[in-house]
Amino acid sequence: MRFRGNKQFASAVGLVLGLLCAVEAAKVNKHKPWIETTYHGIVTENDDKVLLDPPLIALDKDAPLRYAESFEVTLTEEGEICGFRIHGQNVPFEAVVLDKSTGEGVIKAKDKLDCELQKEHTFTIQAYDCGEGPDGANMKKSHKATVHIQVNDINEYSPVFKEKTYKATVIEGKKYDSIMKVEAVDADCSFQFSQICSYEIVTPDVPFTIDKDGFIKNTEKLSYGKEHMYKLTVTAYDCGKNRASEDVVVKISVKPTCKPSWQGFNKRIEYEPGTGSMALFPSMHLETCDEPITSIRASIELETNHIGKGCDRDTYSEKSLHKLCGASSGTVELLPAPSSSANWTLGLPTDNGHDSDQVFEFNGTQAIKVPDGMVSTSLKDPFTISVWMRHGPGAHEKETILCKSDKTDMNRHHYSLYVHNCRVIFLLRQDPSEAENYKPAEFHWKLDQACDKEWHHYVLNVEFPTVSLFVDGTTFEPFLVTEDYPLHTSKIETQLTVGACWQGGNARMAQFFRGNLAGLIIRSGKLENKKVIDCLYTCKEGLDVQLPEEVASAVKVEFNPNQSSLTVEGDDIDAFDKVMQHISYLNSRQFPTPGIRHLRISTTVKCFNEDACVTVPDAEGYVMVLQPEEPKISLSGIDHFARSAAEFESQEGVTLFPELRIVSTITREVEADTESEATEGAEDDPTVQETVVSEEIMHNLDTCEVSVVGDELDGEHESLEVDTTLLQQRALEMSSSNLGLVITGVNTMANYEQVLHLIRYKNWHTEALFDRKFKLVCSELNGRYISNDFKVEVNVIHTASPVEHANNAMMQPNFINPVHHASVDLSGHNLVNAHQASVVPSAATIVIVVCVSFLVFMIILGVFRIRAAHQRTMRDQENGKENEMDWDDSALTITVNPMETYEDQHSSEDEEEEEEESEDGEEEDDITSAESESSEDEEGGEPEDQQGASRQQQLEWDDSTLTY
Repeated sequence: MRFRGNKQFASAVGLVLGLLCAVEAAKVNKHKPWIETTYHGIVTENDDKVLLDPPLIALDKDAPLRYAESFEVTLTEEGEICGFRIHGQNVPFEAVVLDKSTGEGVIKAKDKLDCELQKEHTFTIQAYDCGEGPDGANMKKSHKATVHIQVNDINEYSPVFKEKTYKATVIEGKKYDSIMKVEAVDADCSFQFSQICSYEIVTPDVPFTIDKDGFIKNTEKLSYGKEHMYKLTVTAYDCGKNRASEDVVVKISVKPTCKPSWQGFNKRIEYEPGTGSMALFPSMHLETCDEPITSIRASIELETNHIGKGCDRDTYSEKSLHKLCGASSGTVELLPAPSSSANWTLGLPTDNGHDSDQVFEFNGTQAIKVPDGMVSTSLKDPFTISVWMRHGPGAHEKETILCKSDKTDMNRHHYSLYVHNCRVIFLLRQDPSEAENYKPAEFHWKLDQACDKEWHHYVLNVEFPTVSLFVDGTTFEPFLVTEDYPLHTSKIETQLTVGACWQGGNARMAQFFRGNLAGLIIRSGKLENKKVIDCLYTCKEGLDVQLPEEVASAVKVEFNPNQSSLTVEGDDIDAFDKVMQHISYLNSRQFPTPGIRHLRISTTVKCFNEDACVTVPDAEGYVMVLQPEEPKISLSGIDHFARSAAEFESQEGVTLFPELRIVSTITREVEADTESEATEGAEDDPTVQETVVSEEIMHNLDTCEVSVVGDELDGEHESLEVDTTLLQQRALEMSSSNLGLVITGVNTMANYEQVLHLIRYKNWHTEALFDRKFKLVCSELNGRYISNDFKVEVNVIHTASPVEHANNAMMQPNFINPVHHASVDLSGHNLVNAHQASVVPSAATIVIVVCVSFLVFMIILGVFRIRAAHQRTMRDQENGKENEMDWDDSALTITVNPMETYEDQHSSEDEEEEEEESEDGEEEDDITSAESESSEDEEGGEPEDQQGASRQQQLEWDDSTLTY
């Protein structure tokens, strides 16, 4: 039993010893640790643990079996994994051994990772065991394995738009597939969180939509009239559903449909007379809709055909205009404005207006005869015919403008200007001569102007055998000249007619004119030059342009002769716009014709292919010339005076207008200058804000007419005369008749005053003349502005003959002399009978004066006595009252005016009749100095109290200044 036990014990000891030998053998570190060759890991930004695939485990063959079936084993260090080593620069990871015996380990991030900085990390890792012995000598290392780690993103950033605001412009009436694109970005590193998955328009109820890529388009056609600009708020979302940190504003402007046209053009342009040049298009520019433009051409037309004779010109008589333009004397006006000295145009229809010069209408049935002697044209000498004509397409008959023909017996035309089938024809038959050869007789011009119903100016210069024609300042040569024999010798008188031709053989008019004529002039012996013709034709209104220096070379500007149109050409749009902005309207007349002047701009634009790629519609408007402030011409001076008969019969005669003054004023409305004036005006009338003031101005006159009121002048014993030398110095002309005289010519008001001051009236037989009345009227611009009628009445003072009135010789000087020296005081009085005026007043006046004086004295004396008695009664009644109630009349003064104006007493014949009926009442007030003296003497002898004597002193007359 004991043996068996010993035997078992010996077996166990053997086994233990075997194991111990085996352990000792295992302590030898023979093998290297082993790990995988490649690892892939994932780590999240907000985590430090890396998930590796495959897991990090190191194996070592030196390690014993982990488990034993029936006993425990003590492990040795040689089989354990002591650690992992990472190789690489700035690797933000570390490897940690979890279990040395199993070799399990993990990789961790040292710090927080940022995917946006680095999304992936690659490095190598190596495992090592614990080595041999207590100090770990002979440590074994595994091979190096590659580790790839990806940093997983988290949605930490929100989308941000690239622009602060977005702007776009669209054209109205169009639907766009895409108007614009907005774009946002996300700073996250991952595809999921860095992508913008959607956009959204936050603003409600707008006709726009946006897709996931940020493209905005309109959902309906936009209207500029409805909305000029839309403001949208847009946001964005990333794929992690993060919204943009800040929304963006999108501005979409709606532009009117782009139509090439002139922009900034005012259709109505008001022109204030007297303001000079005024810019027509200060803000205008050409819209070409971004087309590639190579050249631009614009024509600007100012339509003035309806103003006067084609445009605004000085409306003086044609004769005056010729003088103003430098033409010398010798001009005869065949269609003058009707007047007392030129009345042969009285029956012709006119335009009945004074805004322009007078235009005569011929309807095919009317014509006039020019008085004999008005024109003495010798066909051998040069002469000129000028006329304004407006004529349309007429019949195929001749229409005569001017004709000189036989007055009786025959129908020969000596010269004639007529229109036939849109041709202007001038016929000139030569006077009889020794050599009867064919000579040029008819000159034909084919002109469109003769039938276009527009006003044109024709000047015909005749210097036989050549005839030249100017139409609107342009020379035209005749396309046909026919010849004829000279006229046969004849003693038949000739007749000059306008509007038709006189047929002497038939004693009737023929070849009537249909149209309008004005300013028909014929000048004998003078040939007008081109300078005078241009002056007559030039308009006073038109277009003008001042080219800026910077664009003068880039743009070309051309005018037509009368400056009613201009053409602008260039290739630079900016320079072209600047030139257009400097085009202006100018009217140099002091009193322009008011009304509308139409404007039209026609434009042609070319592109690179030399074609008209852009069509620019015509721009139309008008210039409204406002009504000028009309002048009021006033004539003033002495309008009633008397002169002795001797002065009328003298060589000098009587000056009719010695103190005449011509003044012209305009009335303006001006605003109040100060606040006080405005306040005062507001107190009286709150609506009154303007004050009317009158301002004197200076301008010319062209006519002054002195006419007789009443009977016509009798050339045998009376006349009106003027200083002809002064007339010539002032370049004025005078015509006279038995109705008066007319002074014509354009000159200043001061010069007209000087001439009118010297007009004299003479009468060689004044025995039966008691008064003469005259009327003066002046006008400007051919009757457009007319003065007041200034009437002058001149009385004739007749003196008595000493032989016939010897008995009254001593009294006559006392009556005549005061009247002669104070003739102005006789205004309104006519001396009816010369003999009565010289004799009756000498005796009758004294009797009347004495009677009136006595009657007035008695009336005044009675008034004084009644007043004195009344005052005494009042003192008696008030004797018991207080002193303060006493009547103090010590300073009372009664003044009776002894003089009444002569004009008031004799203002009219009707008043004189009334005065005769109430003569007694008038005589009470008609007190003379002699009557005053009588009353003084009478009053001095009357017994009066102390107050009565005081009042008597106050009623004394101071007659020291009276003239007897």
